[in-house]
Amino acid sequence: MIVELSDKLEHTFKDRKDVVCGTVRIGAAEAVGGRALAAYMKEFRERYPNVQFDLYNGMADNIKEMLERGLLDLGLVLEPIDTAKFEYVRLPQKETWGLLLRKDHELAEKENITVEEIRQYPLIMPGRENAKNEVLHWMQCEEKHLDIPAYYNLLSNAALLVEAGMGCAVCLDGALSIHADPDLCFRRILPEHTTRSVILWKKNHLFSQAASLFVQTIQEY
Repeated sequence: MIVELSDKLEHTFKDRKDVVCGTVRIGAAEAVGGRALAAYMKEFRERYPNVQFDLYNGMADNIKEMLERGLLDLGLVLEPIDTAKFEYVRLPQKETWGLLLRKDHELAEKENITVEEIRQYPLIMPGRENAKNEVLHWMQCEEKHLDIPAYYNLLSNAALLVEAGMGCAVCLDGALSIHADPDLCFRRILPEHTTRSVILWKKNHLFSQAASLFVQTIQEY
């Protein structure tokens, strides 16, 4: 996938000889789609070495707010997301919901577990309202019927709570791929539930030259 992306970007840039400079401001949630975004950024800067990227990591709602206020040019977020005010492209990589747990947890012995099995354990849940509601709907369970010791916005924080034995974290495998911990493991939950990443930007936003060209590059794919 990344090799194909590199070839496409090289083809895109080969006839462009403009001198471009400036800063492209990007907000990114924890997602496997960040690997594709990183490939876009690397190839773009190799063609335009005077361009810099300002990368902000955060949760989707914060990124959307910063886009609306003009503090960011683009954002990488996970669906579900309200895109009424934005243009966007959907990345092809799927991300699967599952459970982050300690390797000494009794469920760690199973390759796959069911939503019915996890309801009896303390669950550290995503704090973003859209994501939380989607997970609860998928689990066919009301929030009040679960033992939820904490909510998280970034998985790095949730992983510390899991490591401490506070509970298991409901999360995406894409976010987990960014955080390696030898004492923790990820198990998919059945029935399988997936989502995708999108790169979005505000409609009718006045971009800098560098940001405008980067958006055009993203749109081509």
